[in-house]
Amino acid sequence: MQSLLTIRESSDHILGPLSAPITVIEYADFSCPSCLQAQSALKIMSVQFEGQMRIVFRHFPVRELHPLSELVAQAAEAAGAQGKFWPMHDLLFNHQQHLSESYLQTLAQQLDLDMARYHNDIQGHVYLQRVREHIADGHKLALRATPSFFVNGQLVDVSFGLDHLHKSVEALVLRH
Repeated sequence: MQSLLTIRESSDHILGPLSAPITVIEYADFSCPSCLQAQSALKIMSVQFEGQMRIVFRHFPVRELHPLSELVAQAAEAAGAQGKFWPMHDLLFNHQQHLSESYLQTLAQQLDLDMARYHNDIQGHVYLQRVREHIADGHKLALRATPSFFVNGQLVDVSFGLDHLHKSVEALVLRH
C-alpha cells in the first residue's frame, strides 16, 4: 500500500518543492463540490507552510455521481502535457458549475493551449489510462469519497471538515 503513495515524478502533478518534508497527496474529482471547498484550504496551507509542504494531485473521478468527471480529468492531463496542469486545475475548480465538453474547450483556449494537440489528446483518450490508474490506486487504498488526503502516507479523515488536515500538517511542521 505504501508504494501506491510513492511520488511518481513522471506522472504526478506536484506543487511545492520536492525536498519538502511533508507530502500531502490528494485524490480528487474536479466535479465534486467538497473537492472545490478543499482547494481554498490547500491554497492557504501552501502559503502558510511554504517550503515545508508539497501537494500531489491525483484523479479520483466519481463517474456515478459526475458523468463528465473522467473527461474533465483527461482535459487536465492534456493541459498538463502542455505544461499547464495547475492553471487548468484552478480553472476547472473555479468554473465547476459550468463544466461541459464545450466549456472544457473554452478553458483550454483561455490557457492558450495548442488546440490541435488538445483535441487530439481528448479525442484519442491519450490520458485515459493515467486517469484510470489513479482511480485503480484509489480503490486499492480503499478510498470511498472525494476529496481524500494522505499526509506523509497516513490517511487523514476530513469527513468532518478540513481542519483535521491542517492540524495534521501543522503537527508535522512542528516536529521538523
